[in-house]
Amino acid sequence: MKLIIRLLLNALAVVILSYMLPGVGVDSMLTAIIVAIVLSILNFLVKPILVILTLPITILTLGLFLLVINAIIILLTSNLIDGFHVTSFWWAIIFSLLLSFLQAILHSILKEDQ
Repeated sequence: MKLIIRLLLNALAVVILSYMLPGVGVDSMLTAIIVAIVLSILNFLVKPILVILTLPITILTLGLFLLVINAIIILLTSNLIDGFHVTSFWWAIIFSLLLSFLQAILHSILKEDQ
């Protein structure tokens, strides 16, 4: 049950950010739920591989290269899902930063309710 609530909160964050950012678009709430699921799967499967492969440059940039990895994951999600689009690499970086921030806020509200 907790997983479903977290996915719905992530989908809500995607919808909110798609209204705020002109370079990001989501067609419907169902598409946002699919985006949340695909982002979760890619963060679970692909991101650790990318982090290991780019570990030297990540250490050299003091972890800032992780922003690039997050943007790549978001652009990959944009290519996989038809109703979700991100226009450029920079919008993907801004979207990833704001998505992480908004998810932290929403999940902290969820923890307070328990």
